[in-house]
Amino acid sequence: MPVKQRPHAIRTIGFLIASFPLRLPAFILTLVSIVLGVATTMLWAGIPILIAATSIARGFADLERRWVRTMLGIEIADPIRRPHGNGLLQTWQTRFIDPVTWRELGFVLLALPLGIFEFVAGIVSVVVPPFGIFVAPRIGAMHGALSLSMLGPDRTAQLEARTRQLKDSRARGVDAVEAERRRIERDLHDGAQQRLVAVAMSLGRAQLKLDTDNQADVRELIGAAHSDAKLAVSELRDLARGIYPPVLQDRGLDAALSSLTARMPLHVDVEVTVEPRPPAPVETTTYFIVSETLTNIAKHSGADRASVRVTRDAATVVVEIIDNGHGGASVRPGGGLAGLADRAATIDGVLTVVSPVGGPTVVRADLPVRW
Repeated sequence: MPVKQRPHAIRTIGFLIASFPLRLPAFILTLVSIVLGVATTMLWAGIPILIAATSIARGFADLERRWVRTMLGIEIADPIRRPHGNGLLQTWQTRFIDPVTWRELGFVLLALPLGIFEFVAGIVSVVVPPFGIFVAPRIGAMHGALSLSMLGPDRTAQLEARTRQLKDSRARGVDAVEAERRRIERDLHDGAQQRLVAVAMSLGRAQLKLDTDNQADVRELIGAAHSDAKLAVSELRDLARGIYPPVLQDRGLDAALSSLTARMPLHVDVEVTVEPRPPAPVETTTYFIVSETLTNIAKHSGADRASVRVTRDAATVVVEIIDNGHGGASVRPGGGLAGLADRAATIDGVLTVVSPVGGPTVVRADLPVRW
């Protein structure tokens, strides 16, 4: 994550001056622990001492990440560490081969000489304000870049994590598509197909009665066939609308969600701000999530009001659905919310649910506009 802007001058000066007292004890404790641990490794007493040294470095690195975020406004994500088993020996072996351990130890040992230079620069910035205004923020930005490179997740670990995420998303996406196929097949079999069978049977019976004088029966059978045909058309239209409503393609999310919420049995406030228009897969996923969530709210939540808010920035469309129901919703395997999470995962999105008992319930989906 690159440092995109220089930190604020006054906060940076405070950072440069106040950091030195934090780095001095960390440097002394870490260095003494390493020297003592290496000297006593042959006696096995050195292993817990070396583990303590890495723990000190880890604690200081965690403090440094928070300190840089607070004072310089630079976010440093936690690194991805190797998991270790129980026992001192396994802990030490894992930490010994973990690159994160060595980067954190290196930063702690580098932090003291760096801190001395930064402390002097901070004092000079107080005495010479033009220096503090123009130079101190640059020093802070360079410190942030160094901290980011040494204390943040390395590129390989990020790529591995991203690969795992994409693999999981792909698997969940395949499951979601298969579930959607089964739903469409079930709706066709139980709905339109049965109606069309009834139409064929009614027309067949009417045909048999054409040669009789009972025209009333013929008219009744044709009328029944006509009614069943209209119902079949209506069910097919509803099914097609659930897959991809025409208004979504023609007029976008605002019109599609307004049309959707107008048919709901509860009051729904809608706010959509998604300019420029997101890609079609994002629009379809957004519509599906809102539709299914509102249907679940109407069936299960006991709510009489809900709100839908859809916004976007350069990289993400954010969908938030809030209701005033009794709460207690959760993402359970095989449940409706799990299906929505799987649908979001098909485009590498993430769905979260916050639903304390008593409400309100908030369903949020973060959907990338490029992947």
